[in-house]
Amino acid sequence: MINNKSNTILKTHQLSIGYKTKKVETTIASHINFQLQKGELIGLVGANGIGKSTLLRTLIKVQPPLSGTIEINNEDIESTSTLELAKQLSIVLTEPLLSKNLSVFELIALGRHPYTNWVGNLSENDLSVINNALQLVNISELKDKKCYELSDGQLQKVMIARALAQDTTIIVLDEPTTHLDMYHKAYILKLLQKLTKETGKTILFSSHEIDLAIQICDTMIVMQKDKVVCDQPCRLIETGVFETLFPKDLISFDDKTGSFRVSK
Repeated sequence: MINNKSNTILKTHQLSIGYKTKKVETTIASHINFQLQKGELIGLVGANGIGKSTLLRTLIKVQPPLSGTIEINNEDIESTSTLELAKQLSIVLTEPLLSKNLSVFELIALGRHPYTNWVGNLSENDLSVINNALQLVNISELKDKKCYELSDGQLQKVMIARALAQDTTIIVLDEPTTHLDMYHKAYILKLLQKLTKETGKTILFSSHEIDLAIQICDTMIVMQKDKVVCDQPCRLIETGVFETLFPKDLISFDDKTGSFRVSK
């Protein structure tokens, strides 16, 4: 995969991820090397339990790497302060909201926290950024609703708008289509694709919706048992990467249609 170094926004070098206790170190994946480019939609896929969430948590500095380095905008995240990182990288996780009594506008406004003063006063620029995020995700009509009044799909769009309001160059989402029906899964992923085109932001998301990710992503990171591969979907299909993701007794990959099928 040919990359333009000047456009590289997130890079890993010989990254090893997993868990460490006083007595034992458990490696989930190692020798992870990839470069993600500005303005791309990137899907992180793999079988259940392969380590997708562990990789995401490591990339966003929630979990320390076992070894190797991660760079954002050519800076090692280990030497980047929490506040500075919050101005470069925003996160949408699957954890439930602490309070659904917030209005949609109030929740999205939390994305401005890295830029507001200690009492959290919103400036005219903050308000403009929040309203722009509402418009980009097409939820302006929901801004006065309480979050407990929203459907799962609406709430996911609000969380994406909050990440947009944080105004970072990278947005990372962990399983953004969980609990959604097929239509809303496709809607959310198409929305992410649209946002990369309209904002120039890099969006990285993990997903079980591999068929959909193949269709809409610019780049995919595929976690396998023995390695992690990063490339354009068409090249991953050509090299047979998807054919090795699942046992062939139940699931097979059709390289002509770019989709998985139940084996006969």
